[in-house]
Amino acid sequence: MTTTYLSFPQFDPVILHLVGPLAIRWYSLAYIMGVIFGWLYTRMILKKYPQEGLTVNNLDEVVSYLIMGIILGGRLGYVLCYKPLYFIHHPLDILKVWEGGMSFHGGLVGSALAFGLYAWRSHVPFFTLTDVASTAAPIGIFFGRLANFINGEVFGRITDVPWAVLFPTGGYLPRHPSQLYEAFLEGPVLFGLLLWVVLKRGKLYARGFVSGLFIFGYGIARFGVEFFREADEFLGYFLQHFTLGQFLSLPLMLYGAYLMWASRTQKWA
Repeated sequence: MTTTYLSFPQFDPVILHLVGPLAIRWYSLAYIMGVIFGWLYTRMILKKYPQEGLTVNNLDEVVSYLIMGIILGGRLGYVLCYKPLYFIHHPLDILKVWEGGMSFHGGLVGSALAFGLYAWRSHVPFFTLTDVASTAAPIGIFFGRLANFINGEVFGRITDVPWAVLFPTGGYLPRHPSQLYEAFLEGPVLFGLLLWVVLKRGKLYARGFVSGLFIFGYGIARFGVEFFREADEFLGYFLQHFTLGQFLSLPLMLYGAYLMWASRTQKWA
């Protein structure tokens, strides 16, 4: 094993201390930035590609539903899938979302439920909501993965590549900066693919296609990066090589492929 590696930047997870225990953290700021930039981007999309029942004027209400879905779904998904025994004994820690610990798959389910509720109440087609949201989702994912890196969490497996990073909580050997791999693939790469599909192919009007492409693309990116990401020590590997994240990504890829195929018939239109 080579001793060549990059030192982990000495990030302070807290940006600004306020009063008492109150503080502004990078992790919280990442979610705020993701929501703000995603909101601005979807406004641009709706102005260029008007959608049935969904306008710039009611987008703020949709975003409020989405925020609740992401936070509740993401946190509960992490609690139930990754550390159920810990949180049984430390239930108050469930509320400490600022310390990290969010599940993308849980956030996706929470977002779908939030969109379903909004669609039912406002009579806006469900896939109109998810398609528009999917165009901006990689923006939020990008900021979230950068926050993972700053927190020094969900790091990669031990490696001797020249860009390996020695994480403070990762032991004495350098590891893959898998958070940055995910930030790049699930952020700019996936965003660029969705942008091309929406702008050049006009697929935002093929209801369900953009949603399918997003979850299919995310599933592939996540499945691949998991080979470089350290499995959670309390879960380990399944079949000696695979992680829980990979098993959770398989149904995403299958459902995403189905949505892209079924969008041709518009059965839900």
